[in-house]
This record gives sequence, C-alpha cells and structure tokens, in this order.
Amino acid sequence: MRRQFLLIISLITTLFISAQQPQFRAAWFSTVANIDWPSKEAIGNTALQKQEMIQLLDQMQALNLNAVIFQIRPTADALYPSKLEPWSHWLTGKQGQDNDVHYDPLAMMVTEAHKRGMDVHVWINPYRVTLNSQKIEDLAPNHLYRSHPEMFWKYNGQWYFEPGLDETRAWICKVVADIVTRYDIQGVHMDDYFYPYPKAGMQLPDSECFKANPRGFSNIEDWRRNNVNMVIKELHDTIKSIKPNVQLGISPFGIWRNDSHDPRGSKTRGLENYDALYADVLLWMQEGWIDYVVPQLYWEIGKEVADHAILAHWWAENRGKAKLYIGMSVGRMRPNKDEKGPWQTGNEICRQMRLHQQIPQIEGEVFFSLKSLLRNPVGICDSLKNDFFKEYVATPK
Repeated sequence: MRRQFLLIISLITTLFISAQQPQFRAAWFSTVANIDWPSKEAIGNTALQKQEMIQLLDQMQALNLNAVIFQIRPTADALYPSKLEPWSHWLTGKQGQDNDVHYDPLAMMVTEAHKRGMDVHVWINPYRVTLNSQKIEDLAPNHLYRSHPEMFWKYNGQWYFEPGLDETRAWICKVVADIVTRYDIQGVHMDDYFYPYPKAGMQLPDSECFKANPRGFSNIEDWRRNNVNMVIKELHDTIKSIKPNVQLGISPFGIWRNDSHDPRGSKTRGLENYDALYADVLLWMQEGWIDYVVPQLYWEIGKEVADHAILAHWWAENRGKAKLYIGMSVGRMRPNKDEKGPWQTGNEICRQMRLHQQIPQIEGEVFFSLKSLLRNPVGICDSLKNDFFKEYVATPK
C-alpha cells in the first residue's frame, strides 16, 4: 500500500511539474568592461575564469533560472576561438593575444549551462568596434579594420561598422553563421546598440555612403532604417538555414515610438528606437524576423515619461509573431536611507513581475546584469526563489 501511495504521489508531482507553463528566466552574462565575467583579476587567468564561470552558473541554477545570455562579441572581437575576429581583450588583457587562453569559453559555457538545465543564447553587438576607453591603434593586427578601414567610421569617440555597406551585413552574417554552425546554442541575441545613441549637435558620418548607394531612398533616415532591417532579415535567414530551431532575439530600448509621433506608438515621451537608433522593431515582430523580443523596461511603474505598466501592455499588444520577455534593471535597486524613490523604498522588481503575471503575452523576464542580481538588492533573489521561481520550468520553444 505504501509503495502504491508513493507511486501516486510521484505521478502527481510529475504531472504538476509538466503542467507548469514554460517561462523564460534569464540573466545577461556581460563581458564588456568585465561587468559580470571574467573579473578584472581573472583577465588572462584560465583557471580563475573557469572557476568564476562555474560559480556564477551554480548561483543561477540555485535561483531556478533556465537561460543565460552570454556576451561573446562585445566589440567586434571574440570570447571564443575564431578565425574571423580576434580574441577579446576583456578576456586576455590585449586584443588578439591568445597565449594565455587554454580553453574555449563558449564551449565551456554550453556544456556547463546545459548540465544545469539552462539554454545558451549568444549575445553579439553588430556594429560596435570600440568603446571610448579603447583606441583604434590597439586593435589586433588581424582585425578587419586593419585590412578594410573603409568599412568603419567614428562617432562620439567610438568606432563602428558602416551599416550602409553590403559588406558589413555579409560580415556579420558570416560571423553568426560560424557560431551557429560550431556550437550547440539555443539562440542568437542582440541588444539596443544598432546605430549609436545620438549626441546633441553631432551628425552621423554616413552621408557619403548614402550618396554612393541610396538604394532608391531619398531620405537618409529611411535608408538607415532599411540598413538595420536588412541585417535583421538576413541574420534570421542565415540562422534558420543552418539550424531552424536556433532563435533570433532582440532586446531593444524600451520605447518603439511615442504616440505623439505615431498613433501606433506608446503613451510615452522618451527617446525612440525608430527615430534615434533606426531600429524598427515593430516591423521585425510583425514580419516574424525575430523569434522573441526583450524590451528594456528599466523604468518604474508610474514614471511620467515612460511608465513601465503602459509599456508592458504596449509591447504585449504589439509583439506580432515574437514571444515577449521583459528586460529588468536590477541594478537600479539600491536601498538608500537618504532617498525615498520607488527603487529605494520597496521591491520595484517584484511589483513589476506581479504586473507581468497579469499580462498573458509576457512569458518571462531577463535581468541586467547577473552580478547586480546576485548581490540580492532588497532581497530580490529571495523573492525569486521563494515566490516567483519556486520550481524549475523549461523555456518557451
């Protein structure tokens, strides 16, 4: 009788777990500027890098997270062995240096994450080549800039690929095809850095490229949007031609357009993807060029110019053919006795997640950044483990 009872309990438990809805529970695993990994102390130190990666993944597993978004190409470089782009200096200390790299960080991430029931989405930045802290002279001898400087321009202290060139799209697709072919990943991910964020009074240096190849456009802003549209569509087609099950996801700035500029836009008054970054995310979702979208809704509920609640509903209503997850800014939660804002006096992230539970189209959250989450501000990790993420569930497919 006892054996039958235990069998029944086991079956009920199995049915309960299998009946739970899939949910995307991820964190951005940032490598640029050594935000999350490797630590500055671990630069060039293979043993310490491996140890840190394992520790971070163990902590993610303890929170029942089921996906890691691993930044492997922060500045047209590589945190994996590549014949196309040089080793990242965030990993080795000097771009292109490989004498101290005795393993494949991406292969290790795939193995260790899968072992813990986590999907791996590789995070790349399509156009960025340097940060303000980097000099163009410090690029590795085998960097594409060295052989084809005409494919790049400088804006506000940083270097970028020229998005208007066919060669740029071909290169990005070639890099992604190499990654998708060689690694057992579940997704390719890009964030909000398409055209650079605008600097007041500074024009983008792409007028000559526009004149040389307008592709039928008379308006340079429409041409810029088309440049980004084409790279998204071509990346989608490239990925699906190699491994149809690998997803393409985008994490855009949280506002597509304000309704003051477009009746389809949100009741907000902030910077816009469409007009400032030339990223027409609405089109990509409608056309099915992306599998999921993670808008960065880094504002509190009730914020006048960009209300988290208004935007969560807007993205839910306009997600088109894409799955919807919400990007959360854990780093904003900093308890401070001298401040009385929503990020200091309460668990704003929990409040937002309870709102998401009321919106059926929202199927998960992504936290920025991993170390900010693991610091457990306002007890957010305890809330995840004891409330929101009590049990492990699979990711949506």
